Amino acid sequence: MLRYQTIPVTPFQQNCSLVWCDATREAAVIDPGGDLDAVLAEVERRGLDLRQIWLTHAHIDHAGGAGELAGRLGLPIIGPHPGDQFWIDALPQQAVMFGFAPARPFAPSRWLHDGDTVTVGQCTLQVRHCPGHTPGHVVFYSPQAKRAFVGDVLFAGSIGRTDFPGGDYDQLIASITQRLWPMGDDTVFIPGHGPESTFGRERRSNPYVGGT
Repeated sequence: MLRYQTIPVTPFQQNCSLVWCDATREAAVIDPGGDLDAVLAEVERRGLDLRQIWLTHAHIDHAGGAGELAGRLGLPIIGPHPGDQFWIDALPQQAVMFGFAPARPFAPSRWLHDGDTVTVGQCTLQVRHCPGHTPGHVVFYSPQAKRAFVGDVLFAGSIGRTDFPGGDYDQLIASITQRLWPMGDDTVFIPGHGPESTFGRERRSNPYVGGT
């Protein structure tokens, strides 16, 4: 069974998520944007065996700590999609622009594409390419747990920004309606910021995609 714990990190209160297999205690961390000591303290507190770093996209608050964490623990960085290469290249400038600690450059161990899977312990999650917020944004979905880790594609009551370089509003709406909604109204999603919600609730009441 897949378990998870969300840890808000960085001044942007980005939802970094630990995900693990409760049978093996093997874990991955999704979007370690910063505050790595707090993340690793939770890993230790829960007795987890951290094996991988998964990235939804390469904005500084999601990916800023990935290079340091990978170097510190010898972990592979999985994702995002190659469309975010330019955001990875720009991490040092992003750190300066937004007042973050210096971001260590990295090369993903594995790029992700739509239809790929990632595995932690005995749990396998599906990968969906959901561009619009960034060109290379991906989402991690567990059909068994009915959970989706959607980064900055969709929020409770809102959607991701599309005014950054590479953003595309129409593409984002298509990603939500064509890639997220088919996961089912009862699927709970963990956004990159703010509280969890369900796809059904957002389909009914979200001012940007309600009624789609």
